[in-house]
Amino acid sequence: MTAEGVARVFSPSLLIHFVDVLRQEVGAEKWPLILAGVHLSSAMFEKESLEALDGAGAADLYARAQQALRLFYGRGARGILIRVGFGLWERLAASASFVEKAELHVLRSLPAPARPRRALEVLAARLREGGGSISIHTLDLDLLLADHSSPSTLGQSDESPICYVTLGLIQAALRWATGREFDVEEIACRATGQTACEFRIKVGGS
Repeated sequence: MTAEGVARVFSPSLLIHFVDVLRQEVGAEKWPLILAGVHLSSAMFEKESLEALDGAGAADLYARAQQALRLFYGRGARGILIRVGFGLWERLAASASFVEKAELHVLRSLPAPARPRRALEVLAARLREGGGSISIHTLDLDLLLADHSSPSTLGQSDESPICYVTLGLIQAALRWATGREFDVEEIACRATGQTACEFRIKVGGS
C-alpha cells in the first residue's frame, strides 16, 4: 500500500490525553497564544469538542497543535514535545483497561531481552486505536517502528523529522518496560517526503 493509501487518522481519546499533557507542559496562560500562531482557538481543544471528532479530525488537530509548538518555541519545541510523549505514555499506562493492565504486568515479567519488542507492540496497539497503521520490524540487531499513517505529519512539510511526541512515547515505553534508556532515532519522516515515519531503536546488548 502506498503512503497516500494509508488513512491519516488518530484516536480522539488519545488526543484528549495528549492535549491535557501538552496544556500542563506549556501552561494555561501560554496555551492560547501558542495556538493563535496556527489560527486555532483553545475552545477547539476542550474535551467536549475533541470527543465529537472522528479519526481524521483528531489527526488534523494533533498535527496542528504540534506545528503550533514548533512555530512558537523553535528548536526548543523538540524537548517539550518529547516530554509530552513521556507524559502521554504515563497517561496511557494509568488509564489502561483491566485487560491492558494485565498485559502490561506480563510485559514486565518477560525475560529482559524480550521486553523491548513487546513494549513497542503494546505501544503500537494503542496508537492503532484510531485506525492507524503501525508495524514493528527487526533491523539487524536493532528494532524499527514504522508509522505509516503518521498523524503528526498531516499537512506538514519540513527538512528534518518532526515526530518528537512519538519519539518520546517510544523512549518512555521502553524505559517503563526495561528500567533503562534506549537510543531512539527517527530515520525517516513523512514530513520530509518519505513513505513512513520510521524510528530505529538500538537494542544491541540488551
